Amino acid sequence: MSTCTRAITLSNIFGVVALGPKHLWSLIIRILLKLLGLPVSLMKKFRKDKHFYLPLMELKTVVGTLPELPQDVLMDIFATLEIPDLVRAGSVCSSWHSAYTCLRDLGKYKQSQTPCLLYTSRSAGENVACLYSLVENRIYKLTLSGPPICRSLLIGSSNGWLINADDRSELHLVNPITGEQVDLPSVITIEQVKPITDGSGIIHKYKLSWYSGQHYDGTPTIYALDKLREQLYFKAFVFLDPCTRSYFVVLIHHPRFQLSFARLGDDKWTWLPQNTEYRDCMYMDGLLYALTAHGEIDAFDLTASTVTMKVIMNKVQEDIVDFKSWYIIWAPWGDMLQVWRTFSVPEYKDRDGDVPEDGPVMPWPWFRTTKVTIYEVDLKARELVETKSLSNHILFLGHNNSLCLSADEHPQLKANHAYYTDDRSEPPVALKSVHRDIGVLDLENSSRKKIVSHIWSNWPSPTWITLNLTKITSAFSR
Repeated sequence: MSTCTRAITLSNIFGVVALGPKHLWSLIIRILLKLLGLPVSLMKKFRKDKHFYLPLMELKTVVGTLPELPQDVLMDIFATLEIPDLVRAGSVCSSWHSAYTCLRDLGKYKQSQTPCLLYTSRSAGENVACLYSLVENRIYKLTLSGPPICRSLLIGSSNGWLINADDRSELHLVNPITGEQVDLPSVITIEQVKPITDGSGIIHKYKLSWYSGQHYDGTPTIYALDKLREQLYFKAFVFLDPCTRSYFVVLIHHPRFQLSFARLGDDKWTWLPQNTEYRDCMYMDGLLYALTAHGEIDAFDLTASTVTMKVIMNKVQEDIVDFKSWYIIWAPWGDMLQVWRTFSVPEYKDRDGDVPEDGPVMPWPWFRTTKVTIYEVDLKARELVETKSLSNHILFLGHNNSLCLSADEHPQLKANHAYYTDDRSEPPVALKSVHRDIGVLDLENSSRKKIVSHIWSNWPSPTWITLNLTKITSAFSR
């Protein structure tokens, strides 16, 4: 799909072509308030019965002066908008479109976008990704090319890109906004995976070795092309190295939750065999930080010719707790956080309200998030210090890159809350028929609420995505 065609498509998706006057004036007022340094809450003064009104003279002033604003001023204003509003603004007139195009191509629009919930729906079609906007409380639908998203396994979402595994267990990056797709190195270049070919030399199965660099866990297992992904992949991340302007992908995979990585353009995955039981990663100041289920943090320098690893946080627990997930986050105020998410397993009852003697009849119980514990990492003392409140901040947890955002920059969201999606470590196929664990948790009292009523399919599991208009290929050229 060409850039021009994609831009027209996005305009239709975000409602620009059919943009009514009240929505247009809402956008204009918002931009004017930002330009004047006034709080967006003043928009309420213009609202009456959900319509926007301005005196006739003010309307003429707005119409007459906005297109004449200098390009750099327009770009400064547009840089503060959420991407749906940015796309809408770019369709108002030629001057605004030029500012939008420059901002998009330079990648200098506001980076702290509000995450959207990305999911699939049977009624939408197999190539359609749905986006639920927390800011607007509305749903957008994006038609994607490439492997059908409803049959893919989503294992990550970072910086606007999805990482998914197709029905041959091959990995791809997909940007649902720009339509850009990038093939990652083949699954057969992962250290523990070997291809099995038929008489014609065509790969028709895979052999997975249960070797972790420290242990052999039994004999290798043979999997069909579409089944390996369910046993191999756990989580993946896309990171940008600001120094080199290059992207790389980090993969947490089995056996034993190990790490492999690949720079875009590599023809194979590079295995990092130093440790196991990793659950989350982040990238900061040239180092990859990886958190294990023991609370240990390892730091990798991936920029050197030989990758080096340093343990910056020792284990804080020897045993791995089954009903927990672990996250590592760099907080806006400069501290490193460990976040531990606790699950409960509701007691299953039959139709008569009795608990069966033989236990749950479902193959896997319905896990529910009941608590989120936050620790600040004291790197000097190598200790965790529990913090009882995030005050004016918000967490986003799941298969996305873990986020801690400022409530001041995202006033539509609930401060001191955690927005979460399902990311259990069990093989994804085991949870296909089980309710997904999606909601928002009050960090003060651990009360839970739904984000929206059940609108998604269970496969692939819904995930948070932070929209991004930057193209990887453009980043390489700068």
